[in-house]
Amino acid sequence: MTAKIIDGKAFAATIRGRVAEEVARLKAAGVTPGLAVVLVGEDPASAVYVRNKGKQTVEAGMHSEEHRMDADSSQDALMAKVAQLNADPAIHGILVQLPLPGHLDAEAVLNAIDPAKDVDGFHISNVGLLGTGQKAMVPCTPLGCLMMLRDHLGSLSGLDAVVIGRSNIVGKPMAQLLLGDSCTVTIAHSRTKEIEAVCRRADIVVAAVGRPRMVTGDWIKPGATVIDVGINRIDAPERGAGKTRLVGDCDFDSCAAVAGAITPVPGGVGPMTIACLLANTVTAACRANGLAEPEGLTP
Repeated sequence: MTAKIIDGKAFAATIRGRVAEEVARLKAAGVTPGLAVVLVGEDPASAVYVRNKGKQTVEAGMHSEEHRMDADSSQDALMAKVAQLNADPAIHGILVQLPLPGHLDAEAVLNAIDPAKDVDGFHISNVGLLGTGQKAMVPCTPLGCLMMLRDHLGSLSGLDAVVIGRSNIVGKPMAQLLLGDSCTVTIAHSRTKEIEAVCRRADIVVAAVGRPRMVTGDWIKPGATVIDVGINRIDAPERGAGKTRLVGDCDFDSCAAVAGAITPVPGGVGPMTIACLLANTVTAACRANGLAEPEGLTP
């Protein structure tokens, strides 16, 4: 069997197109969705990611702000910046780029963001709302995974799903979203006994553990759908001295030989994260102004 490749790059372009249509609708009603990103320090990977977010925000017709702060900025200064953005009616979404410098309390900062503007879905209020099946802002990466699963499989009701990884950013919210679509969900992790057998019974496998090529083809049920969230950089001596390449948490070739569908790395889940950030910002703008939420861009 050769798995169908779920093209996250193409699907993300479709989502961004729908976001742009919703932005135009909101502008006609007098509302311009606004997203503010706060970057503390000069982490190169974070700087590139923030730049891409800003570019795609503007391309969708939204208002974009980037707030850069020195790496030695104090906790009080960062909290004051968040408070300023919370009070700004032109800003509907606030994202504080992680990781923060080690002297800053990331948890306190994230929980200082107005939950209604928490487009990353990390605020404890949104975590609780998602866990109890209520309307919440949902973390972008799990939301993107859910969108791709729905697009490929249609109804997820009754399917057996295994999420490998229990992080607050991906694993736990992914499990909650799958439960919300009536899957039977297992969260597997480093202490799971006979994890291969647990995965082998699943119709859906979401790998979000951060270990390169951990999941191999003999873990996969024939015909299962595999969503690989992992982005791991490994040495690639075949490309030359000091060269690296990106791989997922799944061994792509062996898994693709068994699965019915699989996301590649790169080009799978990654592009969906920023697309869903834009979607969340539009949703937040709708909710803030009592307007109808966009169909298909929320759980």
